[in-house]
Amino acid sequence: PVIVHYNASAAEAEKVAADIVAAGGRAELVRFDVADFDSSSAAIAQLLTDPRPIGVLVNNAGVTADAPFPAMTREQWRSVITTSLDGFYNVTQPLSMQMVRLRWGRIINLSSVSGVVGNRGQVNYSAAKAGIIGATKALAQEMAKRNVTVNAVAPGPVDTDMFQRALAQGTPLDEVIKHIPMRRIGTPEE
Repeated sequence: PVIVHYNASAAEAEKVAADIVAAGGRAELVRFDVADFDSSSAAIAQLLTDPRPIGVLVNNAGVTADAPFPAMTREQWRSVITTSLDGFYNVTQPLSMQMVRLRWGRIINLSSVSGVVGNRGQVNYSAAKAGIIGATKALAQEMAKRNVTVNAVAPGPVDTDMFQRALAQGTPLDEVIKHIPMRRIGTPEE
């Protein structure tokens, strides 16, 4: 089955699971906060009791807490860094050993173009997503000899609730679009 993780959006997770089932697959929901080590450890330990191995991991948890850096609070910094980087560790580390033992696995990490080129008002987000790129490169080198691939995808802006919140906080859409080669926002389906 596909294990659909969520933390706060139960209805959205249930919809994803229903779509998987409607397409002929199987889905299982699991809830925990990737930023919380103990919560993550307990949930993953429970998942690992299933004899079916977890061979593919998609790390896509992320949050924004945008602010100009001189005005950024410690909590804005920590929430973004903790969700992206600690979340990566809290989930990937316990699952990676199973992949090593199986001598097969796929780890896909969601970064962002902000982690490649930076973005005004997003020093925390840019730092977190750049960290994901660095972690991906290093882990790919460690895992390759075990037939485990580790890759990152760094999309530009995608029309999601998170992006809409950034616009509501004052991010000028025309400023964003002028940096996109296709001169439009991506869609989740893409």
